Amino acid sequence: MLAVPREAFAPAGTDLTDVYAAHSAVVTKRGPDGSAMSSVSAAWLQARMLELARIGPGSRVLEIGCGGCNAAYLSEIVGADGVVVSVDIDADVVDRARAGLARTGHPVTVVLADGADGYAPHGPYDAILITVEASDIPPAWIDQLTDGGVLVAPVRMRAHTRCVALERDGDHLVATAALQCGFVPMQGDGSDPTRQLPLRGGDAVLTLDDPTTAVDGDALRAALDGSRVEGWSQVALTMDASFEALHLWLASQPRPYGILTVDRQRTAGLLDPQDRFCCPTLLTDDSFAYLAIRRLDETTWQCGAHGFGPDAATLIHDLNDLVTAWDRLHRAGIRPAITVHPAATPLPDTGRLQLLVQRRHTQVVVTWPGDSSR
Repeated sequence: MLAVPREAFAPAGTDLTDVYAAHSAVVTKRGPDGSAMSSVSAAWLQARMLELARIGPGSRVLEIGCGGCNAAYLSEIVGADGVVVSVDIDADVVDRARAGLARTGHPVTVVLADGADGYAPHGPYDAILITVEASDIPPAWIDQLTDGGVLVAPVRMRAHTRCVALERDGDHLVATAALQCGFVPMQGDGSDPTRQLPLRGGDAVLTLDDPTTAVDGDALRAALDGSRVEGWSQVALTMDASFEALHLWLASQPRPYGILTVDRQRTAGLLDPQDRFCCPTLLTDDSFAYLAIRRLDETTWQCGAHGFGPDAATLIHDLNDLVTAWDRLHRAGIRPAITVHPAATPLPDTGRLQLLVQRRHTQVVVTWPGDSSR
């Protein structure tokens, strides 16, 4: 990674401290509403995805979502005997990537096309890296992968995105690794936006990623005019604990669900979710409860919930029960299995808790090990 000058792919004048910050992305294009449409991803995430792809000298690699910098890293790895193809649907992004790669001297084929179709002329590929958020796995990505190849993709599951390394196992794909991440959403044929429900304008927004979840937006907004209800579990976590597995566990429950995003300063005293960007939230038609934490001492936080609306107390009780079940069954580091199956494939009943995410081309299944009963 030190061989690639990251500043060649950042907007002119970007501070080098920001360009080389390990945990920060650099936005290179924004949409009319100010949202990021393209970026140079954080270096830590790029490095991890490169490792998951298991590529080396002579590998053939397809990248979907072209920022230029990651393609340069790929080119460094595969060398003169390898092939790197990078595809993007946005002409501005393609032009920027081509200019940056020309400056750094990396021989990458940059294609202006819809990434959902892959790029068959240079396939099949030993690895396909998706650098945009995908809710589905288009058939072309699977068809253009070699036997034994790896597909690394940020897959959205009930509004939670996990970057998964997928390998073929018969008629389906199996994730060998998964990590929490965030990417700009896919455009073109693979576009599948979530539903955004403002609760307090842009200061508090509920995101829904399940077409079967129906709520009354006016009733949920009105619920915030009532009193906040609180309830606390007996589960405590240290300050350095990761909430990644707990979030996915809560999303896996077969019930109405969303994630809450808030501006902490502008909603101070009203909303205080555990995660201001992506907080698990249980729903009824007119009520909601989100995951919350409070400090017990200098090193420990207690898990609980805040709720609003007529069903707040019930939702808080349910959420705390789920947190307690996670603590008992899965906190010790056991992670769920993630598999991807063709949309029409009948799935066996494992008797375990499964999150089933139905999309146009595939169904993503998250299966928790062992006894997942509450």
